[in-house]
Amino acid sequence: MSKVEICGINTSKLLTLKEEEMRELLSKTKVGDMKARERLVLGNLKLVLSVIRRFNLKNDTADDLFQVGCIGLIKAIDNFNPAFDVKFSTYAVPMIIGEVRRFQRDNNSVRVSRSIRDLAYRALQVKEDVMRREQREPKPAEIAKVLGEDEKAVEEAIEAIVEPMSLYDSVFGDGEDSMYVIDKLADDTQSDEILIENIALKEALKKLSAREMNIIRRRYYNGKTQMEIADEIGISQAQVSRIEKGAIDKMRKYME
Repeated sequence: MSKVEICGINTSKLLTLKEEEMRELLSKTKVGDMKARERLVLGNLKLVLSVIRRFNLKNDTADDLFQVGCIGLIKAIDNFNPAFDVKFSTYAVPMIIGEVRRFQRDNNSVRVSRSIRDLAYRALQVKEDVMRREQREPKPAEIAKVLGEDEKAVEEAIEAIVEPMSLYDSVFGDGEDSMYVIDKLADDTQSDEILIENIALKEALKKLSAREMNIIRRRYYNGKTQMEIADEIGISQAQVSRIEKGAIDKMRKYME
């Protein structure tokens, strides 16, 4: 009843491989076993699905990004070296992301000069070469050195071909609790630390009971004294004090 199909595949029935089976299939694939390679692809489609969820789907359909992500997955399988002490997913995710970004660059509505685009393509090629050889993501300084270009120019070129983010893209939460890019830009006096603390506080408040939340709201949002709250809800001032202290302790432990 609730199945979701992407490219004709029921995502609720995607294959999952155990770590031991994954290692065995990777070893077989390395020596040319095509059946093992096919099972590896099928067994990692959930990984592709999880990656494409990070991208903006307003301009691209899920089917398009899923297909492109599968190309990145196949490249990762073909280039992965089991001899390196690194999980396959750690290596594959950047490869899948790179393939999706390349697709989005080629379909980007923002015009970028040919020279900058060419520099970005060369930088990404170097990045993929290093990842294939050394199973790690190179730093911008390393890429710039290989290309004989200025590090800042390389960083700016790569950033120039990334699809721009909408002011109404969600950066935290979902539904009614979402925080959007425009919310983050609205108050430039808020540091990242304050933003994180506010998010943590919001989550901590959800851990309180209805009674605790009622007293905390009256006490700290409405500015009531403990005696006023006691009169309003029909309990003693000592009980209000005890409930307030318990609620604060509960929130503090959650945020630590």
